[in-house]
Amino acid sequence: MSGGVDGGDIAALAKEYSDLKPVVETVQNYQSLVSQIADAEAMLDDPEMKELAEMELPDLRAALEQSQSDVQLALLPKDAADGRPALLEIRPGTGGDEAGLFAGDLLRMYQRYAEKQGWSFEILEQSLSELGGVKEVTARVAGEGVFARLKYESGVHRVQRVPETESGGRIHTSAATVAVLPEAEDVDIEINPSDIRIDTMRASGSGGQHVNTTDSAVRILHEPTGIIVVSSEKSQHRNREIAMQVLKTRLFDLERQRVDSERSADRKSQVGSGDRSERIRTYNFPQGRMTDHRINLTLYSLAQVMQGDLDEIIDALQADAQATLLAEMGA
Repeated sequence: MSGGVDGGDIAALAKEYSDLKPVVETVQNYQSLVSQIADAEAMLDDPEMKELAEMELPDLRAALEQSQSDVQLALLPKDAADGRPALLEIRPGTGGDEAGLFAGDLLRMYQRYAEKQGWSFEILEQSLSELGGVKEVTARVAGEGVFARLKYESGVHRVQRVPETESGGRIHTSAATVAVLPEAEDVDIEINPSDIRIDTMRASGSGGQHVNTTDSAVRILHEPTGIIVVSSEKSQHRNREIAMQVLKTRLFDLERQRVDSERSADRKSQVGSGDRSERIRTYNFPQGRMTDHRINLTLYSLAQVMQGDLDEIIDALQADAQATLLAEMGA
């Protein structure tokens, strides 16, 4: 019997090594500073070295304080899904046609952000309104640390602006819902074939000579949960792949939500894992203002935000989540 290591084990070990390496380096840096401070304090007894030690010690102690904070952050429990690709789902909420147009604006905002991050952005399923707004869209975003960054975007995004369809210049309020789900891996979810019903149907196409007349669209119903997934690309085989992956991801997300609700039953829910019906952000176009209500962050750079400049917001949300975890751990 061979005792070899298969490719999956090697990949898992490589990932574990890459995850632990920064933690080890952070701890080693802390230990090095402790050693340097001990050496410098010993030099205080040497008349010839005392002045040099007194100059070095304040900087070393300040560096040690920062390093201690870095170690605490490095040792915080990690979300195992942080490094995964994500499914991004956007749907219009209240506000009619304007909500659909805003959903389209959010889609472009995330596309630009992904481009700035060097991530891939693939639209898996999209349904557009007559005005060019989004009725529903599902996209797959892949790259380094995708879910770790985008998970804070789940929730209700509200917009205040004068719609293009509004002749009187009145400001309207409408909304769109964003859901960011970590992509499921085969080991996460096993679907019983008897639990699903797969139907093929005619894809609607985009009208005119572009109507797709083949029965290529795939609709999957997961009967235990009632989840329905549709994919209508031109290839029926590809549609089945996409729909099954989306279904697995939604089932994986349901399980994560169940576990998280059990874990947080006796404490305040953290930013990023809260209720997706919660209003998280307001985009006020007349004032050029974006406000994230979870952390009371207001930026007067709405034009840049809509162009995909989201790092300042996401960095602040990550810092708040880390501070919450540290407080819970009594750090």
